[in-house]
Amino acid sequence: MVKAKQLVFIDFEFSMPERHRVPKGFFPEIIEAGVVVVQNGQVTDTFSTYVKPSAFPKLTNRCKRFLSITQDQVDGGISFQTLIDYFNQLNSNGIEKVVTWGNMDMKVLRDNCAQSGTAFPFQAQFVDLSMEYKRFFGDQNQTGLWKAVQEYGREGVGKHHKALDDALTTQHIYNLVEKDKKYLDKAEPTTIGDRIDLSKLYNQLA
Repeated sequence: MVKAKQLVFIDFEFSMPERHRVPKGFFPEIIEAGVVVVQNGQVTDTFSTYVKPSAFPKLTNRCKRFLSITQDQVDGGISFQTLIDYFNQLNSNGIEKVVTWGNMDMKVLRDNCAQSGTAFPFQAQFVDLSMEYKRFFGDQNQTGLWKAVQEYGREGVGKHHKALDDALTTQHIYNLVEKDKKYLDKAEPTTIGDRIDLSKLYNQLA
């Protein structure tokens, strides 16, 4: 029996400069990672960690306030290379899709790999769920993660801007969208008789 490939839901939080005071050469670094691994519709693994930035190791006050994160937390985090090692381990089990909300997570991961001279770990299909959501519902603007789940009448998991909670919320929305897609695929097109009460029409013509 062929082993089903994994769906991997990822959310990163990044370092950020102070407003109007961007250090020379600054680039966002991954400082927190949340990962949800799904196989055969079941969550088989979750991974949550802080990641110690190396190029700009000191967090700005803006970053700490926005993410509710402390310097001690990231100082005690894993190295970026250890994070890549974890992703390479997932690759060895086969990944069908890597799903994120928005495209920044993969952009920053690619840039961090380039900056550190590390090979990008994924070869799987990438899904920007925010764009799928936008196309599916016909929204003109891109919807935020937690607004999207609230539009489904649900609540996000845990706390917004906590990487694992956002990854779990992304997985939750993915399931809801896929369920709606299957429903629409199975729905038979209506005939004019389904949309109009013909008996009333006949009575009017009688």
